[in-house]
Amino acid sequence: MKFKIVADASCDIPEELRKKYDVSIIPIEVAFGEELYPEGLDARTFYNKMASTGLIPKTAMPNTYKFEQFYKDYCNKDDVFVITIVISMELSQTKVQAQMAAENLGMKNVFIEESTVTTAAQGALIIELCKFIEKCQDIEKIKEEFYRLRDKIKLFAIINDLKYLKNSGRLSSTSAVIGSMLNVKPIVSIVDGKVVNIAKCMGTPKAEAYLLSSLANIDTTRPLWFLHTDNLPAIERFEEKNKAKFEAIPEKVVCEIGCVVGSHVGAKCYGVTFFEK
Repeated sequence: MKFKIVADASCDIPEELRKKYDVSIIPIEVAFGEELYPEGLDARTFYNKMASTGLIPKTAMPNTYKFEQFYKDYCNKDDVFVITIVISMELSQTKVQAQMAAENLGMKNVFIEESTVTTAAQGALIIELCKFIEKCQDIEKIKEEFYRLRDKIKLFAIINDLKYLKNSGRLSSTSAVIGSMLNVKPIVSIVDGKVVNIAKCMGTPKAEAYLLSSLANIDTTRPLWFLHTDNLPAIERFEEKNKAKFEAIPEKVVCEIGCVVGSHVGAKCYGVTFFEK
């Protein structure tokens, strides 16, 4: 039995890992004003365009048709099972679109579930599940492992400007007010599927100290992912500065957040995602 993994484009996975585990991505439309990009944009083009236009991009979730077009090549084949892991239902109704597509096709060989997270956290969850599938071909055990991993995944990020999350409706206006205060570095996480502004730190050193404290219960047998939106230098500096603290973690992954989530958080953000024990 072959297992085919697919995610929506809110999921971010470094290209080498996506190719290694043959993870397919359903594209999400991105718009800059009247300019529409149905297949999205690569990260470099996207962040350059965001900087040059000053516009706040908008996204539209993949519709039923996009999932149907993907599923039809695998529908009810005896030798393949499709595992679909999508963004949190609190952030998008993408899961409903995938379910409708499967129902329209009468597809039985598919598992569709929300990750309860997004971006690199969704990617980390998928990659760890892929590793498990290499050792286990039992679909019920694979589902059990997915839910176990989902309960353990965490994400914490320093946000440069909360106006993007506020504008997209992913964060309340009250929570976003703190983003305008001088030298305050907001920390966001995903709690129960929702984006939450969980801390307000005065300056970068305190914000990074908060990120480090979030790792207190990290499962060091799994990778630590560093995530960023067009801000690799901040990740490199953060990792080098705290090299001794990261020595116990044998595998680290650096992941740039793509155009979908980048539309909602803006540039120059960075953070960590990991599994707790």
